[in-house]
Amino acid sequence: MAKHDLSTHHFQRKISDFCEVRIAPIASKRVLESIRPYLIGLVIHRRPPPIVSGRIDWTAIGEACGIENQLTADLKKALRPGLDAIIRWLGEPPAADDIQSTKTRTKSRNAVRSKVETATRSRPRQILSDKTPATSSSVPRGPQSKPISPFPEPLFEATDDPASFNDALVYHMRRFGESYWQLYRAVVRLGETFDDKTLLSWVQGERVPRSLTSFEILSRIERRYRLGQGYFKAKLPHQSRSLYGHDMGDISAAERRRLAWHLPDNFSSLPFSKREEIIEWVRRVIISGSTDYRRYQAAATKQRYAIRFPGITYGGGTLSPRPQMNPDSASHNPKAFEDPDLLSGVVDAPPRLAMEMADLIRFKTSTLTAIGFQRNGVWGEETASQKVEHLGLMFGALAASPAGVVKGRGVPLSQLTFGLLIFPGVWDWYLQWREKRRGFYTKWEEDMLMVAQALTRAEVGWIRQHPELLKKVQPIEGLIAPEEIEFAARDWHGACDAFHRHAANRSKEIQRVMRVHRDPFEPIMVVLEADSPLLEYRKITDEILKRMPDENRYPRAAAEAVRSFLLLRLGLHLGLRQKNLRQLRLCPRGHFPTSERRLEDMKCGELRWSDRENGWEVLIPSIAFKNSGSSFFGQKPFRLILPDLLDLYKYLEAYIDRHRGVLLGSAKDPGTLFVKTVKTTSLDAAYDSTKFYEAWRTVIQRYGIYNPYTGRGAIKGLLPHGPHNLRDILATHILKQTGSYEQASYAIQDTPDVVQQHYGRFLPQDKAALAAKILNQVWEAA
Repeated sequence: MAKHDLSTHHFQRKISDFCEVRIAPIASKRVLESIRPYLIGLVIHRRPPPIVSGRIDWTAIGEACGIENQLTADLKKALRPGLDAIIRWLGEPPAADDIQSTKTRTKSRNAVRSKVETATRSRPRQILSDKTPATSSSVPRGPQSKPISPFPEPLFEATDDPASFNDALVYHMRRFGESYWQLYRAVVRLGETFDDKTLLSWVQGERVPRSLTSFEILSRIERRYRLGQGYFKAKLPHQSRSLYGHDMGDISAAERRRLAWHLPDNFSSLPFSKREEIIEWVRRVIISGSTDYRRYQAAATKQRYAIRFPGITYGGGTLSPRPQMNPDSASHNPKAFEDPDLLSGVVDAPPRLAMEMADLIRFKTSTLTAIGFQRNGVWGEETASQKVEHLGLMFGALAASPAGVVKGRGVPLSQLTFGLLIFPGVWDWYLQWREKRRGFYTKWEEDMLMVAQALTRAEVGWIRQHPELLKKVQPIEGLIAPEEIEFAARDWHGACDAFHRHAANRSKEIQRVMRVHRDPFEPIMVVLEADSPLLEYRKITDEILKRMPDENRYPRAAAEAVRSFLLLRLGLHLGLRQKNLRQLRLCPRGHFPTSERRLEDMKCGELRWSDRENGWEVLIPSIAFKNSGSSFFGQKPFRLILPDLLDLYKYLEAYIDRHRGVLLGSAKDPGTLFVKTVKTTSLDAAYDSTKFYEAWRTVIQRYGIYNPYTGRGAIKGLLPHGPHNLRDILATHILKQTGSYEQASYAIQDTPDVVQQHYGRFLPQDKAALAAKILNQVWEAA
């Protein structure tokens, strides 16, 4: 077959594909089967479409196809690219644009043309339009389109570099003397569904590229104008925005949204093996965090067995069950170790067990002890909520089926009662069950035994003061023998004493063999090992500012970015626990600040403007802190003036004046400094511990973790973590710089002993360097 025939045959297939893609969706099958042979006939006979006075003769085309009445404006618009392609293939002069097909297109083009002409009045007018007026009566009247060149020559050298995307696009179109329609015809290929109005919206500054298809068109424009790859992308107003349209196979829509942010722009064009590699890395490192504990946590949360106690009241409030535990809350308090199994409780407690739990919570949280009872210590809301969940986990394990994946004990729900907790066999089974699941004992098991000892302690233990609980206990083979129940019935206090001794002995045995499963420093180890941990972590705030969206175009995204920036900046300056940072209230400048007495009642702090210090002040009463009895406070409030360094006040005041209101929307203001992004499904704009942890973790995932596939992210080797790790960074930074446990304790509102206990591991390797730094001054002076 001759080369000419091959070309004709290939172009016929392209025209047929064009009809399927562009004509079939908007026309009937009869119209499609009339248009397709007509267009293919033009190719076979190498004949251009009919043109009158420089315009497509739609009347002649309609008659030739037999569709005079069906040739609508939309059908003409869809047909036009195919007819243009045939004209270019034949090498004929292009037909003028059909300016009468739609008034909207004419109006839009005139608007763009006016904008470009205003910016270039010194340039000849004819280079701005694809319509050249006739200069002789022998030339047909009407506009004529310019021939399309794959790489046109510029009319003048580039001397400017506009900052905004649409200004840069208009500038380079002017350099090459092209209108948006000429550019559209040059870069959009036959059969593609990219709309010319999309390109027009870019030029007018109404929209910017967002999809993978749009970025492909953008790269073609860069090649056509011989600009560097990514030239236009670098000028987009939202640098960190994720693209849509990635080919991710059968991944669910929810996971697609989480993954999209972390995928490179060319993801869909990569080989399948490379795409799998990227998705696996994002899932392992960014989404879940690649630590042993995270992998254990992910597996444990799939096994549902814990028992819930909804609606348990304490004092004057209600303990709301937390839908997700905060694994960060145990970073430096082993007694607060949270177990991931608690994430999945789905079974409500039977009525009798729920009443017993409610009575225990009232006993441990009420202001005054009921007449006839004694207690030692009071639980706050956080402690009470934690104990409810931990005990619910134990009862859930006892009730779970032995045949299931949980391999529980199979105790019927109707037999569950707090009276079971004075029998050693129940605790021994539970401790060994946990050891089998995890592979070793941890501080968690020791803490549960301490709870058991407290409940059975002489005179003040809650179980000790409720002998009626025994009436509901029934023998359980292998756990509780009938003789044990009879002994407890005869001598309740003797049975409680025996169990109390047993729990104390088990606690000592576990202390000798227990291991740390979750190293709280592991996610940020790369930061802590740096010479200046604070300087290393500060890179994340720089990354946020680098990718800050345009506030005018993306107000919500900009507000979220500023909130992310302030979360880290205030956290690094204040060194607060996440509860104190989350509950920090806001008093805008010019408003009367909340009294210290009122803040003590609310047990939270406030950010307010200090006229005396001429700066933003944070005031938190000592009672609001977890370690309020520490010698650090001496019953005095925590007070600090935030330093106006690196535009902190600029972004703080912008957040208070504008961004915070955008995040709140129409929701009720909770009064806290940091608020959630309120959406249609939101009920409350205030953060709880879970949502605050998730918000922090999201900031680290998006801006903190360096992604080698996208080039985004500030720190290589960082893993997802929560706000409590800021305290690790501050304490370690001061230790490395000064070697002083006392100064490090000042940064995190704690005592030198606590700092030495938790952070001493980071100082030994720096002690010699600190000493050498002082000794070397003698030699440097010489």
